[in-house]
Amino acid sequence: MTEAAVPTTTALLPGVQALLFDVFGTVVDWRSTVVTELIRRGRDKRNSPAFDSLAPSLQSRLAELTDADWATFAQQWRTSYGKFTRGFVPGETAWKDIDTHHYDSLLELLGHWGLAGVFSDEEARSLSLIWHYLRPWDDTVQGLSMLGTRYTTSTLSNGNQQLLRDLNEHGKLGFHRLISSADFKAYKPNPKTYLGAVDALGRQPGECAMVAAHLGDLKAARSCGLKTVYVERPREEDWASQPDLIEEARSWVDVWVAADQAGFVEVARRLGISG
Repeated sequence: MTEAAVPTTTALLPGVQALLFDVFGTVVDWRSTVVTELIRRGRDKRNSPAFDSLAPSLQSRLAELTDADWATFAQQWRTSYGKFTRGFVPGETAWKDIDTHHYDSLLELLGHWGLAGVFSDEEARSLSLIWHYLRPWDDTVQGLSMLGTRYTTSTLSNGNQQLLRDLNEHGKLGFHRLISSADFKAYKPNPKTYLGAVDALGRQPGECAMVAAHLGDLKAARSCGLKTVYVERPREEDWASQPDLIEEARSWVDVWVAADQAGFVEVARRLGISG
């Protein structure tokens, strides 16, 4: 679709009064923040007096890790989150919030990478909370502000409430509401999360749209009656290896913003909101 042919009216989301936003990857750039922090923590440990007290095997293992290794570590950490939330069965799986998962999975990964014992428990707990301080995408704050002039803006994230509060404050995101899947003791893509959020806002499903950088999230929201807004973000699409699914999604996504466009600012423009 050419730029001139892109619709720019509220007819794209008829009847919608509230926008629900996925957070990790959609609102914030988790990758750059987490990778940078892992690299920094590893460097600081190597340069600290505590480094000399580590076992020689840990010293050599830590010293040999490259920035690319830490990027792989970060991706594995993120992947463990996805497996955990998708595998969670309400009423069957023991409840665990995302902060606890991030800490547990960090310890597991450190062991897998031969780094168990490099960080003290206090250091590991501190590192696990980096997910509370992720950097927003460049268009996020402006776009949310623009969209907030017409719609109720709310998170709908698997992150727990304290995590969302910290992200909202740290990034100056300005959400009107903070809704967590944990409020419903479930995780996306369970229908309880989408319908619970709609109910919490006092709306009907057709009066809400899910905004996400993940088509699987949008497909689940659509199955619950919500409208859909897809905002492409670099390396975020889980269906990237399944082009047939992506192509099919173009027939049902209500608003599709490409990666080379201005993210949330472009969403606002498509909906006739100028900033």
